[in-house]
Amino acid sequence: MDTRTKIVSAEAAAALARQFRDAGRQVTLVSGYFDPLLAAHALRLSEVARPGQALFVAVEDPPCPVLATRARAELVAGLSVVDYVVLAGQPAAGLEGIEADRVFAERDADRRRTQELMQHVHDRQRETR
Repeated sequence: MDTRTKIVSAEAAAALARQFRDAGRQVTLVSGYFDPLLAAHALRLSEVARPGQALFVAVEDPPCPVLATRARAELVAGLSVVDYVVLAGQPAAGLEGIEADRVFAERDADRRRTQELMQHVHDRQRETR
């Protein structure tokens, strides 16, 4: 399966979310940077995902991205717990139509995860000198 088919527009995501709700399924929306996608992100998404619910992930643009938005979206789409990915751009842009039952904004956690990764890399570089 080409997981890139899970990447949809905000309008398509809103229509899909409506279909899920009409079918009696709850919709969960997680928004964040996922820049870069880390094991901690995959773990968090697994924690948020619930059987029978649809999990939408909005990939937003951080101030200074490491990876392009599309690349991050493709990585997130590759996770089996994720049903659909939306390219959100700036925080919350175009996501209001999804009308999720549960919403998790991960921007602050993402900043912390990226800072921890960068600190780890810098520490390792210092050790090898």
